[in-house]
Amino acid sequence: MRHPSDDAEVDLPEDEWKARLTPEQYRVLREQGTEPAFTGTYHATKDSGAYHCAGCDHELFSSAAKFDSGSGWPSFWDAVAADRIGLYNDDKLGYVRVEVRCRRCGSHLGHVFDDGPHPTGKRYCINSIALNFRPDPEK
Repeated sequence: MRHPSDDAEVDLPEDEWKARLTPEQYRVLREQGTEPAFTGTYHATKDSGAYHCAGCDHELFSSAAKFDSGSGWPSFWDAVAADRIGLYNDDKLGYVRVEVRCRRCGSHLGHVFDDGPHPTGKRYCINSIALNFRPDPEK
């Protein structure tokens, strides 16, 4: 059973984020960095389970929505619920992309594109380092 505080916003000062995260996690989650393609832990993971935000442990994506996009990053066609993620325009590269952030703590996760599979047509291209994977319990 979920506890009401599971969805409480996580708002920490930057020094606490630096203490909580590794330097590479901080670069990606708090400074909107990107890990190199095909280097992350989860891009080829096929195990059944849930992907949680590495910043606040909020469940974000399910392995049931994961697919191999060939991009080198874990890709999902949807989040576990629309209220788990926030979408924001990102024009840092000189053109507009849609940034994906954790709705609970504001951490940068990656970007979403309109070239994914059915049923949504979306490709949530997420940095492995922004995620923690929890396998489904043995049945």
